[in-house]
Amino acid sequence: MNPKSRKPEEANGKAANGGANGQSGSASALAKAVSLHLEGKRKEALQELKGAISSGGDSAEVYSAIGHIQFELEQYDDAAKSYTRANITAHVERCAQNLEIEALDLVQLHCPPTDVYYMPEGFGVLGDLKRAGRIKHYGVSVERVEEALKAIEYPDVQSVQIVFNLFRQRPAEHFFAEAQRRKVGILARLPLSSGLLSGKMKQGQRFAADDHREFNRAGAAFDRGETFSGLDFDTGLAVVEELRPLVPANMTLAQFALRWIEMFDAVTCSIPGAKRPEQVVENAAAADLPPLSSDSSSPARARPFSARTSPEST
Repeated sequence: MNPKSRKPEEANGKAANGGANGQSGSASALAKAVSLHLEGKRKEALQELKGAISSGGDSAEVYSAIGHIQFELEQYDDAAKSYTRANITAHVERCAQNLEIEALDLVQLHCPPTDVYYMPEGFGVLGDLKRAGRIKHYGVSVERVEEALKAIEYPDVQSVQIVFNLFRQRPAEHFFAEAQRRKVGILARLPLSSGLLSGKMKQGQRFAADDHREFNRAGAAFDRGETFSGLDFDTGLAVVEELRPLVPANMTLAQFALRWIEMFDAVTCSIPGAKRPEQVVENAAAADLPPLSSDSSSPARARPFSARTSPEST
């Protein structure tokens, strides 16, 4: 397999804490919080999410949703205070203990509020943990290009996880060159756009109530870009149909989308999700496929799709 396609061992300071029960609890709490949020009960939704954390359901999505609501309630200090020295250190120590290792290979802050990128003390804590031998590398997962550019101003940030796919190409235009100049690794998040680029979804399709593809299409729980890359579902399906004729005979649409990302030298690897072993095999095989020709989908050929579908705010 191409080395670029390999995902580095990653321990997210929030997501690595819960087991299967914690993940299930966080999904249920998110779904309930979204219902409350849609009813205009933001404070009640916030309490529901905080209760999930107290019960061990502290997933990255729960923390993102909390920050989202706190910003709506103009609780800016509360939204940023999760990134204190005590909290970050406690998360790192708990993850290391759960994984039974001395040092985490990579810690990434998961989509912190924009204000956090302008708080040197938060990144300073990670630097101190690195010098203490508790983590080997650190980086950040971002929602927007602006956040990515600000994050890499901190000299020890070594990775940025950012939404990048055929539908969402703005990072290549405004971020990749600077990341390369600073020798920062890029992890392409949502390379299949929440499954849209698998080519297996259909118009009118519904998802489980606790699936973010059902409850977060309009950004009700966390950043809209986390779900279908911020696209309207039906628009995304229409563009998928336009992409199908470009897919070579020896590839699936999912492999096509992943191989397209592989053509960007700035990208270290893609991190597609998978529910079944055969999906993992299919995704991994994309790295060994030949480069796409300009007649099928070079970055230049695919760009009109991005111009039509990408949210302007990313």
